[in-house]
Amino acid sequence: MFKITYEPIAVNELIEHVLHNNVGAIQTFIGTVREMTHGKQTLRLEYHAYESMAVKMLERIGKEIEGKWPGTTVAITHRLGTLAIQEIAVVIAVSSPHRQASHEATSYAIERIKEVVPIWKKEYWADGSFWVGDQLEQNAYHEKEGHHG
Repeated sequence: MFKITYEPIAVNELIEHVLHNNVGAIQTFIGTVREMTHGKQTLRLEYHAYESMAVKMLERIGKEIEGKWPGTTVAITHRLGTLAIQEIAVVIAVSSPHRQASHEATSYAIERIKEVVPIWKKEYWADGSFWVGDQLEQNAYHEKEGHHG
C-alpha cells in the first residue's frame, strides 16, 4: 500500500495492511506539522507532488526495504495540499518478524522519501517569509521577484 492523498491519513489502515501472522513488530513513523522551524513560527505547510511518479517511488522504496530486510512488509502514505499545525503529513508502517528490522527499515524509508520522491514542501512562517526546498531556492525567489528578507 503506497498512496498519495489529499485526505487525512488513517494510521490504523496502514498498520492493518502490514499486520500478518509472522509479524513480531510493527514500527510506525508519523511525520506531523510542527509550529516552530529554525526559530520561526510556522503557520502552515503546503505539499505538492508529481503524483504518479511519487507513488512509483514510494513503491520502489518498499521493494528496497523488502530486499534489505527480508520478511518486512511496508505501507507508506504521504499527504498533499495545505496542512495545519499538528496535522499528519506522512505515515510509514513497517512490520517484520523482529523489532530491529522494522526500526532500521522505517528510518531508511523516511530518508529515502526525502531523497527520491518528487514531493515538494512550502513552509509559510508568521513573519511573512516562506521556505521552499532549501534556503538557496528561497534566496533565488527573493532575488528574482525583487523581494528582500
